[in-house]
Amino acid sequence: MYPKILFLLCFAFRLTFVSGQEPVDVTDQTFKIGAKKDEELYFGFAKGDKIIFSFQENDGKELKEIQILEYPSNARFSDYKTSRIENKVIQVTQKGVYIFRFNNSAISGRICKIKIQRIPENDDTRVFNTAVVWQEQQQTTYNSYTKDAIVGYDTSYVQKTRKELAKKELSEDRIIEKVERIHSARNFENKNYKTIEVVFPANEVSAYKTRKIIGWAYWIGVGKEASEAWKKNLSLFKNIAQGASYILGGGPLAGIAIGTVGTLVMPSVGEDVQYCFLPDLRNAEKFMKKDASYEAFDKGKGVAAYGKNPVLKKNNFYIGLLNDNQVQAIDVDVKISVIWETSIYQDKPFKEMVVTPRYGKKEFSEPVIKTVKVPVTGL
Repeated sequence: MYPKILFLLCFAFRLTFVSGQEPVDVTDQTFKIGAKKDEELYFGFAKGDKIIFSFQENDGKELKEIQILEYPSNARFSDYKTSRIENKVIQVTQKGVYIFRFNNSAISGRICKIKIQRIPENDDTRVFNTAVVWQEQQQTTYNSYTKDAIVGYDTSYVQKTRKELAKKELSEDRIIEKVERIHSARNFENKNYKTIEVVFPANEVSAYKTRKIIGWAYWIGVGKEASEAWKKNLSLFKNIAQGASYILGGGPLAGIAIGTVGTLVMPSVGEDVQYCFLPDLRNAEKFMKKDASYEAFDKGKGVAAYGKNPVLKKNNFYIGLLNDNQVQAIDVDVKISVIWETSIYQDKPFKEMVVTPRYGKKEFSEPVIKTVKVPVTGL
């Protein structure tokens, strides 16, 4: 009975060695620690405080360990196998949370009485909230690991070949050159209209040569007058310096097709012919049946006509010719030239730079962010 009374008297004793300030109670409580259990209490203290800590087990039984830690893990005091601690003083160097940890390793519970006081450094910190609240905070840690990574590069050169354009040339190919007799309208034995099928040659593609049609031009002329005009065109074309001299085998129609020749000599008198360019066999059959609903992508009438078409480069089409002269048959000269673009390729050697990465072991650090609850005081 006497030790217990003595302990209570010690709690009431005011420490005379602290100058100017009286102790402020933080907690005065009795609690039970279960068998083989721990108990932790959290309190906040101001900078400069002196913590006065007293403890007694109610029945005088020992507690395995008592610790006082500055949060999170800075040990400021510890005692082992103790049943009483009287007026333990701990100096607080900075504001923070302190943990009072009690460990009971016995197979039976322990009744513990504690008293915790603080002696402020001055009046400014006398009123201080020692209650602790828990706040969520993000903490970052780093996982370090080693793995293979690029530490440099090695450069080498490999001899290779690639296909490059060696030359490109244009050439003219006369795919139609014929004279067609178209009878008069009153010729009861023969028709005064006719169609001519135009067949484009196929493009050629191989590993080192391509040949494709890039455009075509036509000439349609009637009788001797148109024939004489054509001869003049041939003569004039030879005298044009810029002309189409770079087109292999090029003539007046080649110049018209690529645009280096703008106009051709035309006859002023003579019999004329109606012509139309029909896109397919169906429209050619309509023309031959005198069905006026046929479609044409070009048409006209005259002693002579010429033109170009850079769009239509494949598939077949038809030329329809009609003589509306009642008694006079006509001879129609039809010329069509296509322009070939020929590309010649060759293998050319070159050196290709090859950059090879060089690997080695390298240290890496990876951040790991987690949300934790921490005790905060002085709020």
